Amino acid sequence: MKQIEDTNLFPSILTLLYVSFLYFVNTNDLPANLFIMPELPDLQVFSSNLNKAFSGKKLMKLAILHGKNFSVTEAQLKKAISGASIKTIHREGKELIFDFDNGNSISLHMMLKGVLVLFQDKNEAKNTLVEFHFDKGKGLALTDQLKQARLTLNPVESQVPDALSTKLNTNYLREELSKFKGIVKSFLVDQDIIRGIGNAYADEILYAAGISPFSLAQKIPIEKVKLLASGIKKVLKDAEKSIRKINPEIVGGEERSFLKVHHSKKEKTAKGETIRVEQVKGWSTYFTDSQVLYN
Repeated sequence: MKQIEDTNLFPSILTLLYVSFLYFVNTNDLPANLFIMPELPDLQVFSSNLNKAFSGKKLMKLAILHGKNFSVTEAQLKKAISGASIKTIHREGKELIFDFDNGNSISLHMMLKGVLVLFQDKNEAKNTLVEFHFDKGKGLALTDQLKQARLTLNPVESQVPDALSTKLNTNYLREELSKFKGIVKSFLVDQDIIRGIGNAYADEILYAAGISPFSLAQKIPIEKVKLLASGIKKVLKDAEKSIRKINPEIVGGEERSFLKVHHSKKEKTAKGETIRVEQVKGWSTYFTDSQVLYN
């Protein structure tokens, strides 16, 4: 089955850079799962567990070890949140938001390989970008072997609807799909349209809706748009439940063993469908022939 090439995923120059970087990875003994990153359901569970661990805890000290992608210096960050206590931790899109009781907030974006690590008294985690020391010796470190993870002080609230927002409904999707010049897979992962959906869950959502990831966004019929609207929330919420069941204490990394189609070790779905995978300008896209192609 001939698939449609999409020009909206990444420009060709980025593809060349990506391939070059993969060569670097393969020749420098970095992990094979380098590009598996936490997505919305993972972050939902992280925020819940981090709240249990740090809500009400006072920040005693912090240190930035590598902050090239941070929007703030160590001195600015200390001035803003040192001595303040955690009010709440929640997720927005692909970021974790830490709200402090003095009115300041920070956001953490894991990017490709960021991992949060809990520690007691002393942080011994490798590749630490920033470490936070709270009262009673409790600590949290943001690590990233690629040093790409981001920290932002007082992030601006986005107007783009979150994937779990009530604003993300059939009407919104229908309007945005009608304007999007590209395939539906790239539509779902576009953070300027929907916040929070990444590569793996885009495949899971499209499988659940019976839509080929290579379908043109503008060609998807209204009955499928309705399935997409309900399916986005169902797939993400079901995934969160699965993660909580499999790894209830998780605060870093990712859990993907339960995924139905986006799974490198599965050859067939539970229904017996053959799982196919294609590399489309940097994305590993998993799908089955049972998903309808609209073009």
